[in-house]
Amino acid sequence: MSSVQAPQSAPSADSMIDVSVIFGGQSSEHNISCLSAASVLAALDRAKYRVSAIGITRDGQWYRVSDDPADWARDGDRLPEVLPVGEPIALTDIDGDVVFPVLHGPFGEDGTMQGALELLGLPYVGSGVLASALTMDKAATKLMLTAAGLPVGKCVAVNDADWVSHPEIVLEQVQELTLPVFVKPARAGSSVGITKVKSFDQLATAIDVAREQDRKVVIEESVEQAREIECGVLAQRGYEPPRASVCAEIKVSDAHDFYDFAAKYLDDSATLTVPADIPVALEKELGDIAIRAFTALGADGLARVDFFVSPTGDIVINEINTMPGFTSISMFPRMWNASGLSYPELVDHLIEVAIDRGPGMR
Repeated sequence: MSSVQAPQSAPSADSMIDVSVIFGGQSSEHNISCLSAASVLAALDRAKYRVSAIGITRDGQWYRVSDDPADWARDGDRLPEVLPVGEPIALTDIDGDVVFPVLHGPFGEDGTMQGALELLGLPYVGSGVLASALTMDKAATKLMLTAAGLPVGKCVAVNDADWVSHPEIVLEQVQELTLPVFVKPARAGSSVGITKVKSFDQLATAIDVAREQDRKVVIEESVEQAREIECGVLAQRGYEPPRASVCAEIKVSDAHDFYDFAAKYLDDSATLTVPADIPVALEKELGDIAIRAFTALGADGLARVDFFVSPTGDIVINEINTMPGFTSISMFPRMWNASGLSYPELVDHLIEVAIDRGPGMR
């Protein structure tokens, strides 16, 4: 783990930075995006930043919305949602010094938003088009990481045409995997549409559940009794190499087969330990692998790299998130807080890196 220098002092009043925070979106992670945005909006120093909040409804309409973080906070069991307010705006109405797209999943984290901002010539927080698209696709990510010599689990990718036309061939390929397996939408997040399959006769149903979220499905072997360890990576200004945070560990109660949507957001069945209780040598190894994965995929800004560590000590990269959950209690900010960078400092750092990179291809 490497520490990160705290951001320099805020600029004078006549050099305030105009920040547009974009959130909501058309993916199944719409509500989580709003929760993440609430924390970002609360962290932005209004003496340093002029803040504009832009919400995207579930049907893809854009609106200028309240920048009051309280309006996007969770209210009991009710999760926040972007609803129409006033007249919709166009993509070309976005301006300012930098954009902070707090968007999770398709149409936000998958390169589409990044491409639009590139066309507008606006600096933005996070990875560029290619890395965003690659990391959104679990199958493509595994191919790239394998090519870079990094450890990934055994899996089978299933496209919609093959499943509809030749399901028997798909089922035959999957039977080469060792049960249990996880069936996942290739391009979705927050564990939406994921099923743990313990018998091959459950497979067809699980594939159809995943296909409700994405026409491409990934089926991968489970690493049983593994520890789930995460590590945050931050890009630095200029040509400084990226740095890794301390690691964190997730433990899920027996009420859940895995770290699913409910365990993440709706109940208290998961225990999040920051920093993880692991040997120093293992933490360094995971941090080094996380940076290698970040670099191999061409990521920028930030990423959370999720690992499985088997009982025998084998390390497997599960996935990489280029815009991980960003609430103040989410793993990524907590890992950096434990590494010496507070949530407001983390937001400042990401904005500084984005402005330093400037507009254009990354």
